[in-house]
Amino acid sequence: MSVIITGMDIKSGSVDKELIIRSEPSAVDFALLKDGKLIELNKEEDSTKFNVGDIYIAKIRKAVPGLNAAFVNVGYEKDGFLHYHDLGPQISSLLKFIKRVSTGKLKDYSLKNFSIEKDIDKNGAIADVLKSNQSVLVQIVKEPISTKGPRISSELSLPGRYIVLVPFSNRVSVSQKIESKEEKERLKRLVKSIKPKGFGVIVRTVAEGKKVAELDRDLQNLVGRWTAMCKKLYKPHHPSKVLGELNRASSLLRDIFNDSFTSICVDDETLYTQIKDYVGEIAPEKESIVKLHQSNQPIFEKHGIERQIKTSFGRTVSMSKGAYLVIEHTEAMHVIDVNSGNRSNKSKNQEDTALEVNMISATEIARQLRLRDMGGIIVVDFIDMNKAENRKKLYDHLRNEMSDDRAKHKILPPSKFGLIQITRQRVRPEMNIKTREDNPNGNGEIEAPISLVNKIKVDLEKLIKKDHKKITLSAHPFIAAFLTKGFPSPRSKWFVDHKRWVKILPRDAYTYLEYHFHDNDGKVIQ
Repeated sequence: MSVIITGMDIKSGSVDKELIIRSEPSAVDFALLKDGKLIELNKEEDSTKFNVGDIYIAKIRKAVPGLNAAFVNVGYEKDGFLHYHDLGPQISSLLKFIKRVSTGKLKDYSLKNFSIEKDIDKNGAIADVLKSNQSVLVQIVKEPISTKGPRISSELSLPGRYIVLVPFSNRVSVSQKIESKEEKERLKRLVKSIKPKGFGVIVRTVAEGKKVAELDRDLQNLVGRWTAMCKKLYKPHHPSKVLGELNRASSLLRDIFNDSFTSICVDDETLYTQIKDYVGEIAPEKESIVKLHQSNQPIFEKHGIERQIKTSFGRTVSMSKGAYLVIEHTEAMHVIDVNSGNRSNKSKNQEDTALEVNMISATEIARQLRLRDMGGIIVVDFIDMNKAENRKKLYDHLRNEMSDDRAKHKILPPSKFGLIQITRQRVRPEMNIKTREDNPNGNGEIEAPISLVNKIKVDLEKLIKKDHKKITLSAHPFIAAFLTKGFPSPRSKWFVDHKRWVKILPRDAYTYLEYHFHDNDGKVIQ
């Protein structure tokens, strides 16, 4: 699989970030770990046709005045949806440029001698701008999801590592995340000195502190991509892709790579070489973090990712201290219920316990939204808290945990019923992983062994909190073997964590999913 990579930023922190890349014949899987915990999972499949950022030369199928939008044939089974507000103010310039380039009348693609048309009225009508069967350049802003076609825009932008190039504009703007006024002015001054006529530039956060030579190299690369795209516009086939945005593999790397990365591990030699070259170019001091996985053990197994996938995508998500989430999906929204489990903590009152569980849950919810790429409206039912300062503490904590989520999102303060509403933009289909497996003893499906082991661990923690001294676990022989074999075995880890040795008895009579805890007298306690 060929990969071209540029770069962008994600919020830096003092945490360790690792990117684990698994290559398969038809797909590449990307797992982003933060302090060893899986926070993003992406899949790049060869069959994916419509990626966010791709640019197509397409034809207007029809304008619909009632929607103030047009349906555009981009080659998908459902037409792309182009709203008037997504045309961009320079649409007249774009249409004139396409017409002249496609007929061969314009062969200079630099825009330095191209006269820019007047901006369209921002409150105008679609029928005044676009006509049926007209050629237009459109960019994918949202991949096809469910029964909907791709969402598109004709306000084109070409993202690089440090800057974004915007044709038919002269505006220079700097990322709001750069707080220093002096640095903003410096970057604006530098970009104005190198910017070609007819192009606007947006300076990205990661450009902070960079020299003019680095910005210019990025700019020239983007101008080169623009020129290559324009060459495809002469007598083009409609519809066709004229500029492929970086594939999922590359755009992910562009979006998340920064100085906080401690490791990038790849199991494919070609990908390894390309990524090592990319990192060597943009951050030579970080080149050594790119490593080729050469063990016989599969890369996702080695880094504990398969286990995390199995335990993170079910309807119920277990957390520390016995708490758990229940995640329900409906057509219109997602509902997340926070549960404290059977916790008993004599040293704390109910309010403190609720705050503690809510804070743990907020961290896990922020991770789950990214991991599953959940979009639309998400309603979270936290445990009720009476104190206003605790509700504010929870709200601030959730906002902080979601601050490095690249998807656009908005979090509303808690309602008087303890509900927090989140809206989160999704530009790709939701990541949905099957966590159940075929039943080896008959028909139907059962939970994966890893999920079952995770439940056993949660139940054990509850019993230890209730101060049960000697605990015996009876389970199906397969599960008992899994818990006791290997070094360190799951049982050994329990001992290290809780200073409590658990006796495990294999029971042939038990079904695969059955298990019970017993006390010293053999009485069932869970």
